[in-house]
Amino acid sequence: MTTQQQKIGFIGLGIMGAPMAGHLLDAGYQLFVNTHGNTPEPFVSKATICASAAEVTRQADIVFIMVPDTPDVEKVLFGVPGSEGVAAGLKGSSGKIVVDCSSIDPIATKDFARRITALGAGYIDAPVSGGEVGAKAASLTIMCGGDEGTFERVKPLLDKMGKNVTLVGGAGDGQVCKVANQIIVALNIAAVSEALVFASKAGADPAKVRQALMGGFASSRILEVHGERMIKRTFAPGFRIALHQKDLNLAMQSARSLGVSLPQTAGAAQLMNACAALGYGQLDHSALVRALEALAQHTVTPD
Repeated sequence: MTTQQQKIGFIGLGIMGAPMAGHLLDAGYQLFVNTHGNTPEPFVSKATICASAAEVTRQADIVFIMVPDTPDVEKVLFGVPGSEGVAAGLKGSSGKIVVDCSSIDPIATKDFARRITALGAGYIDAPVSGGEVGAKAASLTIMCGGDEGTFERVKPLLDKMGKNVTLVGGAGDGQVCKVANQIIVALNIAAVSEALVFASKAGADPAKVRQALMGGFASSRILEVHGERMIKRTFAPGFRIALHQKDLNLAMQSARSLGVSLPQTAGAAQLMNACAALGYGQLDHSALVRALEALAQHTVTPD
């Protein structure tokens, strides 16, 4: 099936979903979308707007989902009163594929995959990392779980949205990988925050400290990008604290069910909680530094 013939559904055109779906439009795919009446351009003029997730699914061969949290994915998949979900659109058909790019509960994902595959469809969990910048640049890291044959069918589409697309394992393993990613990112943001607050309160120039550290073993992508945000006070959301807070809650819930101790993750989660309580939940997750600044009664640089 050629690009022009393949019909793609996309549900969730937010900060991440819109640029991801936009790359598919740019590549020439026929797109069917459902956005609850808030359809951004260029989708109004270039995509087919559907009344429900079920209608998207009836029209499309492959359906992508990009929504905030586990309950949102469940509603998209299985519907709510007055609006049918993806599952309703799968009835009476076979060979369609559902790809969930949301970051959600790995255990719930396994159940969703079981229920969707029982309807004769394929299911891939494919959470992404890279934030709004990566979504716009089509440079996302995409971590996939599911059947290998199904993955190979959707990989050419995922390659339009990301540069590092990996099949990690079976259903739910993509979500496990994303939780692991969010643990590492959160702890690195916390480490950079502590280092810059310490350096600044000690009287050193935090910009020059960061510049020096970028040339050593402490160098990291977090120090490069988010360290600069902390110094320049540019906290417009690429990935919101509220969403990272949700991801760390998933990590802690999963850890409890597995009998695993994640003490450093728990500390980072508490800093995220403090930021949310201070009213910073809609800022970029680099604003985690604000919780440490509040404790120190000192900002890295003046606001």
